Amino acid sequence: MDSINRMAIELVDEALDFVDELGIAAYELDSGATVLDFGVEAAGGMEAGLLLAEIQTAGLATIQTRMDEIGGATVPHVELSTDHPGVVLLCSQKAGWELSIDGYEGLGGGPARALVGEETDFERVGYYDEFDLTVLSVEGESLPGDAVAEHVAERTGVEPSAVFLPAYATGSLCGSVATAARACELAVFRLSELGYDPNDVISAQGSAPVAPVSYDEATAMGRTNDALAYGGRVYLHVAEEFDRFDELPSSAAEEYGTPFEQIFEDADWDFYEVDESVFAPAQVTVDVADGPTHVLGEPSETLLKQSFGF
Repeated sequence: MDSINRMAIELVDEALDFVDELGIAAYELDSGATVLDFGVEAAGGMEAGLLLAEIQTAGLATIQTRMDEIGGATVPHVELSTDHPGVVLLCSQKAGWELSIDGYEGLGGGPARALVGEETDFERVGYYDEFDLTVLSVEGESLPGDAVAEHVAERTGVEPSAVFLPAYATGSLCGSVATAARACELAVFRLSELGYDPNDVISAQGSAPVAPVSYDEATAMGRTNDALAYGGRVYLHVAEEFDRFDELPSSAAEEYGTPFEQIFEDADWDFYEVDESVFAPAQVTVDVADGPTHVLGEPSETLLKQSFGF
């Protein structure tokens, strides 16, 4: 497979060409790195959020919106489809890079992680990248600066001027859109953690509602994760049967039914202190090639309405 960083850079170039139309902003730092503001100080929009999700998945997923209803209310949903789930979802999209640098706190996702390749996902998938430019999407309450850019450059082995940082707050429209695109990622990651070979996931399709935007980060974190846990639907076409498919949906976790804002509060807002089993879509359909089809879990309009304030 071609470099996922190279493919993501092409999409970053597209974003830079249309900053005004997308409602985003771009800044060159003193280090030469480029920050693209998708939703921290810039407003962003639905199209910007979709492009952000495409950058996070290195252009190897089809991402689009559709309209659906939740409790009688019309709500946009994001749909994602990919035939490269291991590389796209685990080695690129996943927000697996914790950023805690000189007082800056954030989560990094995107193909830059594949230049480092230290997470177990890369060993399981067997994919590592090499390229002289890199993209790390940064989810945080403020824009990353030179300290973050130089840290990313050092870890990925590129020059600071070769670092591109699309940034967004959870409490933004782009944050709601990009998170809604993660339903498949949660299912495949959970499956991998349970011991299933991610390379045996042949194709993945998923959807989730776009959570109403709140500029309060605590509320936004709760709503966006509730959107996945209680409204996310995933279809996986896989090569092999497995005796733990029933542990995939969010309903398999003990915390099921508890709003995510409460879950995070109980963990003192430390994302990594939360049991990873709660990060799962509401429903997962697993179609085993030349075998049975498992339908597991179901969405909950009641919990979504409560979370979204309907």
